[in-house]
Amino acid sequence: MHKLERFLSCPRSCLRALLALSLVIATVGTSSARAEVIERVVATVNDDAIFLSELRRRAAPFLERVITGASESERPQRIKRLYEQFLRELIDDQLIEQTARKMNIVVSSSDVELAIENVRKQNNLDNARFWEAVRAQGFTEKQYRTDVRKQILRLKVTNQRVRSRVNLNDQTVRDEYDDRVRKARRRQRFHAEHIFFGVPQMASATEVAETMRRANELRAKVDIEKFSDIAAQRGGGDLGWLDQGDLPEGLEDVLLALEPGEISAPVRGPSGVHIFLLRERQEGGLEIPAFEEAKDTIYRELLDRAMAKQQELFLAELRRNAVIDSRL
Repeated sequence: MHKLERFLSCPRSCLRALLALSLVIATVGTSSARAEVIERVVATVNDDAIFLSELRRRAAPFLERVITGASESERPQRIKRLYEQFLRELIDDQLIEQTARKMNIVVSSSDVELAIENVRKQNNLDNARFWEAVRAQGFTEKQYRTDVRKQILRLKVTNQRVRSRVNLNDQTVRDEYDDRVRKARRRQRFHAEHIFFGVPQMASATEVAETMRRANELRAKVDIEKFSDIAAQRGGGDLGWLDQGDLPEGLEDVLLALEPGEISAPVRGPSGVHIFLLRERQEGGLEIPAFEEAKDTIYRELLDRAMAKQQELFLAELRRNAVIDSRL
């Protein structure tokens, strides 16, 4: 659609927003700036310029919701904040474009179409309904393809530049899984027993070490059948049903990591050394998948989180090393 036709087809509220924006831009610049400004440079990034028309196109789909419910006096300030946000995004896009040129990274039309096809299939939409949904969000097909291309380019550049900074291994994934299991289980109740070795409050390191030695020696011999009898002889016994917070955190973490019927290694508590047996657990309707089932999902989530952090650090580096002149 021709620029003039697109402008004339804009809803009346959108026209009001664009007029308000022109007034905002006129006041942000020098006192001699005029509201009739149609095109000008709003920022330079090294040797590349960003134009007002680009900024308007990026912000246009969001103008309606920004000014909805705002008073006449509030609208210019809301629109100004919106344009500042999108100008920062356009500056980042330009930095990525410049970096991609240096690295000889390109995005082909087939890359864009494949990405769009994947999004369409994930949302179970046919081609016509998909583009109808895109237009309902305020984007033309050309704008949407341009945005997809920029997203792919950013992904390619950051993958090459920051992927090596992300170090995920099997142990990291396992630690995250164990942490999630503990947090989930804290919302459950568990029935446990323990064998207890008392340690005096002012015990020396030698006394503590000797108690741990005896506890480890007993742990090597005890099994689930003998546990209750040994607990009754040595001290300890049935702890009954426990909820979160019933035990000190360090002891609770050990107990939460056990499966029903499993016996823990000796663990030091505030008043002595404990060996725990988890008898049963009330699931409370909460299902915890096995590690083998969950590990791939956890890996992807950790990778996405780490990459997002590294991408922001990478963009911050690009900004620091660039000559950026914002004229909004």
